Amino acid sequence: MINVKNPNQRDIFDPWAFLTPKRRQMLEAGWPGLFREHILPSIPVNKVSKYFNATFGRPTKELYSMLGALILQQTFDLTDEETTQQYAFNIQWHYSLNISEESDSAKYISLKTLWSNRNIVAQNNLEDDIFNAGTTTLVEVFNVNTDKQRIDSVHIKSNMRRLGRIGIFSQSIHKYFVNLKRGNQAQFDTIDEKVVDRYLSQSSLGCFSRVKPSESKKTLADVSKDLFDLVQQFKANVEVAAMYSYKLLERVLKEHCNLTDDKDNPVELKKPKEIASDSLQNPSDPDATYSGHKGQGYQVQVQETFCDDEQKKEETLNLILNVEVEPAHNSDANALIPAIESTQRQNLKPKELTADSLYGSDDNCERAKEHGVELIAPSMGSVDEDKLSLADFQLSDEGEVVACPQGNAPAKIKKGKKVSIGFAAHDCRNCPDLSKCPVEKGKKYYYLRVTDKQIRIAKRRIYEQSDMFQERYRWRAGVEATMSEYDRRTGVKHLRVRGLKAVKFCATLKALGVNIFRAAAFRAAKMIPVEGLCEA
Repeated sequence: MINVKNPNQRDIFDPWAFLTPKRRQMLEAGWPGLFREHILPSIPVNKVSKYFNATFGRPTKELYSMLGALILQQTFDLTDEETTQQYAFNIQWHYSLNISEESDSAKYISLKTLWSNRNIVAQNNLEDDIFNAGTTTLVEVFNVNTDKQRIDSVHIKSNMRRLGRIGIFSQSIHKYFVNLKRGNQAQFDTIDEKVVDRYLSQSSLGCFSRVKPSESKKTLADVSKDLFDLVQQFKANVEVAAMYSYKLLERVLKEHCNLTDDKDNPVELKKPKEIASDSLQNPSDPDATYSGHKGQGYQVQVQETFCDDEQKKEETLNLILNVEVEPAHNSDANALIPAIESTQRQNLKPKELTADSLYGSDDNCERAKEHGVELIAPSMGSVDEDKLSLADFQLSDEGEVVACPQGNAPAKIKKGKKVSIGFAAHDCRNCPDLSKCPVEKGKKYYYLRVTDKQIRIAKRRIYEQSDMFQERYRWRAGVEATMSEYDRRTGVKHLRVRGLKAVKFCATLKALGVNIFRAAAFRAAKMIPVEGLCEA
């Protein structure tokens, strides 16, 4: 049965009358008051309640307070045991979650109940709805200006061990043996006892972590041969082949090995550079991938508002408006348009979006314009300083080449798939920069052939040298402070969970926690305290 207490419902008698004025003011001025007044009523309980039976079974925990506890757990980076303690005894939690009854049914929560409700939210991606509802409410309440925003990504790690190639092979085989023995003893008994002894027990498995560097190549060849034999032995068994741990064996074999026609050596190890960045990093967390820049794990795209007026910064609340969790190997270049579309669905779309060069491809700029967003980001790629580029030519506002670096106007312009700009031969032959100029010699002219895309990039590079661009772009650096706050307050960079769904649940609600802290501090600064509250 569903148990819901509307947080907007008024009480006949004030359940918090026992609090002294100063303590009551501290609760109302701090995060508990903000949470109780704005975040708790915004929680989309109706999207969670449908997973419970309305007429059958034991009553659920009061859903507003239950889902609010999930938010607070991530906000304060608490373990499950710590969360149940806070829920039972912390008056700040009671006030913020609107728990006024003194009963076990109201203030006690079991670990099983916490796990079950968290699983419902995480498995159905409801954390996005909770984040969007809470953040949109804060935007409306505090009249946050969303015209100017910035975006960046931060690398995070799940609760998994860093493994080398030998560790990936051996741990995958160990996981397979454990599951096969538990679920199909008859098939498990057909495996060579020597292979079982080598991988099944933790003591034997530990030997793989103490392999000498000089022996690592041979050991890696041995474990890859064992893995190949296991895949071959059971590939015709439909029941075993359907096991998740068996599919991990197949995945590791495909990602790390090439099959040969040699009967004596049917497996050939790939070179490390040939292994894809989205390969398995640890059998305990198959969703984690690898970033060549930051390592194993995941990344979070964070998009927030900012104020570029120094005089109004103290009067402006900045909030994180969009959070997206991705595998670590994903490129930032592919995250920009989905982020714009996400904020657009929430009616929080920016007019200007500032980002670093990884987001600043020409395709992203053009697609952002289609959404009515100006992307402020350096153009991608580098320019050879020893040679002239299109950016060294004089371009009009319409993107037409009006003069070469020496000031000579074009003698001929022909437009097609490429724009051909012809310069007088006598001007180019006598030019001191001809050797490093991109023009090509033709029959009558020296031609510069460029595409519309090259012209757009050249215009951007010219603009990037201006003081106006530098002034606008310098505000991007502020997102680094947000990443630091995100981790320092909520511990997002080192999570206690594994798997993309669980990681996404934690990272999303922790971002909402950052917004709660920011809004509470902003609100407290505007409040007039009760007389005597600040006295020693």
